[in-house]
Parts: sequence; structure tokens; C-alpha cells
Amino acid sequence: MMEYKGYIGNVEFDDEANIFHGEVINLRDVVTFQGSAVAQLRKAFRDSVDDYLEFCTERGESPEKPYSGKFMVRVEPELHKAVAIHAKREHKSLNAWVHDTLAVAAG
Repeated sequence: MMEYKGYIGNVEFDDEANIFHGEVINLRDVVTFQGSAVAQLRKAFRDSVDDYLEFCTERGESPEKPYSGKFMVRVEPELHKAVAIHAKREHKSLNAWVHDTLAVAAG
């Protein structure tokens, strides 16, 4: 994976076409790039991100932020209850407990 301006590119190799192709994976918008060598691939990735940011500016839109810090998780009611109980036992809000638990799991 590659990172540029907070955007992350995931790369795969197409053996048939003998080319690397990638996609920015932390956007809902589709931003792709390709190259036949590492230097070319890195440049294409950066150019694609810059083009995306320029396109947003031209349209008067804010570019999508890679991560907003908010996400919704849907779980079955039993798990919701168990998590809420764990949080209360640790004297934490549900949000704080989930944050701390995810931080430990993510390393």
C-alpha cells in the first residue's frame, strides 16, 4: 500500500497485462492509477490524488476526507446489551468503551 496526502492506495499486479494497477481505498469515490514500474506507479498514484483534489476544487466541492472519525456499526440487540454492560462496569460511555476496545484490537 502507498500513502499520499492521507489517501491510501492499494496495488495489485495483473499478470496478463503485465502492469500494476491500484485504487485509492479510503474513498467512496473511485480513484484509480496504474504503472508498469514502481516509480511510474508512485507518480501515477500521486497524480491521481492531485487530480481528484483539483477536480473537487473546480466543482466547488470539498474533497471527501479519508476518514471522518465517525462510523456506524449495526449489531444484534444482544451484543449491544452486552457491550453496554461492559462499558458501564468500566465506568465508561459506550463510545469510549468501543474506542478503547478498537484501539487495543488495532494495535
